[in-house]
Amino acid sequence: DASSARSLPELLRGRAGITIVNQGGMGKLSTLFLRGTESDHTLFLVDGIRVGNSTSGLTSLQDIPLSQIERIEIVRGPRSSLYGADAIGGVIQVFTRRGSGGEGVHGRGRIAAGSHGLREASAGVDLRSARGGVGVDVAHQETDGINACTGTYDPNTWIGAGCFIVPGTHLDRDGYRNNNATVRADFAPSEAWRLDARAFRAEGHNAYDGDYADNSDIVQQVVGGSVRWTPSDAVALKLTAGRNTDDSDNYIGSTLANRYTTTRDSANLQGDFTVASGQVLTAGFDWLRDRADVVDPWLPPYAPTRGNRAAFAQYQGKFGAHDLQLSARRDDNDQFGGHSTGGIAWGTGFGQGWRVTASHATAFKAPSFNELYYPGFSNPLLAPESSRSTELSLGRHGEGWSVQANAYQTRVDDLIAYDSTLFAPNNIDQARIRGVELVATARLAGWDLRGQVGTLDARNLSAGTNHGKRLARRPQRSARLDLDRDIGDWGIGISGIAEAARWDNVANTLRVGGYGTVDARVSWRFAPAWTLQANLVNALDRDYA
Repeated sequence: DASSARSLPELLRGRAGITIVNQGGMGKLSTLFLRGTESDHTLFLVDGIRVGNSTSGLTSLQDIPLSQIERIEIVRGPRSSLYGADAIGGVIQVFTRRGSGGEGVHGRGRIAAGSHGLREASAGVDLRSARGGVGVDVAHQETDGINACTGTYDPNTWIGAGCFIVPGTHLDRDGYRNNNATVRADFAPSEAWRLDARAFRAEGHNAYDGDYADNSDIVQQVVGGSVRWTPSDAVALKLTAGRNTDDSDNYIGSTLANRYTTTRDSANLQGDFTVASGQVLTAGFDWLRDRADVVDPWLPPYAPTRGNRAAFAQYQGKFGAHDLQLSARRDDNDQFGGHSTGGIAWGTGFGQGWRVTASHATAFKAPSFNELYYPGFSNPLLAPESSRSTELSLGRHGEGWSVQANAYQTRVDDLIAYDSTLFAPNNIDQARIRGVELVATARLAGWDLRGQVGTLDARNLSAGTNHGKRLARRPQRSARLDLDRDIGDWGIGISGIAEAARWDNVANTLRVGGYGTVDARVSWRFAPAWTLQANLVNALDRDYA
């Protein structure tokens, strides 16, 4: 709530292990690389429901508004055993707003305006009783956008379609609009039972630069619910089910260029059993079905469907100062058959609050529908990508401060990349990713400090001319520092984000320079329920790409 971020990609930018690539400002396609893995190697959940576009394999981060988010959890490293396939780089879970306050009626509202024609408004209300409650939040966000085109075209560096084909075109601002709402209800008929249901929907319009399509109408929707039964302190069962819908109608001017409609249905049954003091066994089943329907006047019909079923188990044990975790999973994919993944983790405490952990895990990811079936630009013979990762961590939580250091290595086999000899994607690559993350927090002289630093060495190990080259769009170094302080009814804060240079193509010939930005914020609580806040993003007015 206190940050200067106006979107989910902005909020995640600079966090340890996270690189964000944005194609032109608010609402534009934003991809996320977690610990150097591919942009479709991170599993996203909204309230426990899997989300993502089954055609591209990406999640529309830019269309999930911050106004509907209560908190975000980031789990780094492979977690396929517990969360399911696709979690090679890790898992990011978004939790929408829950009911706030005790019994009674609780309301909230917000209005904001800013540069580039930014307009925002949101409101919400919760009705709570002793056994449960209902709530709704609605919000609107709109901006005139920025111009992301240079207006020049260099045939030596051009690597894709867009605003550079015809010099001087697309030099306009590209606006964005998002109207969204969340409704929720929860009920606990007894101490042992709890029911929860919620729905989120965002509808918007996005303008961008392109020669084949230059604006889109988008829909993001997540509907789900859960039933939890806790008959005793030793047993807990939870059933979760839901659907994610990702629609995009794309136009060139007012003429339909193509339409992408994808749905992802999922269900999960999980049981947690305390078999002895400090010994917990988790077991469950997953079901997933992806569907897509692509309409394009220039292409044949394209409507694939794929299902996946899985069983998983995890053991967690505590033995004095030592902790042990074992996990295993078996997936049965309609197209690619059975795949087994697993992990082992060990940790121990020593000294004055220090803790060391070590882990090793495997993961896999099936190709996306576009990679397999897109007419004229696909390869139906693709195999799933697989990975194995090792991590070593050292950390300590003291009074008023904490520090955590993580060192990791991930190897990805059968990495899917574009093969120029086939003019299609192919399993031609292997990659090795090594990195170190350092996260520290402290409270000094009334200031709250949080620092994050990361180094990354992500290389292509495939045979050929690109062997040893760095993977595209991953900076070697990144850092973020947040400073905040409350002084009576006033609050002040500064955030600094820096990223080193990166390569924008697999041949490492197109270089994008490093940069650093500074954001500033100030707030004033002029009444018990009222706050006035001002933000200055990129306060030093740095130009960067």
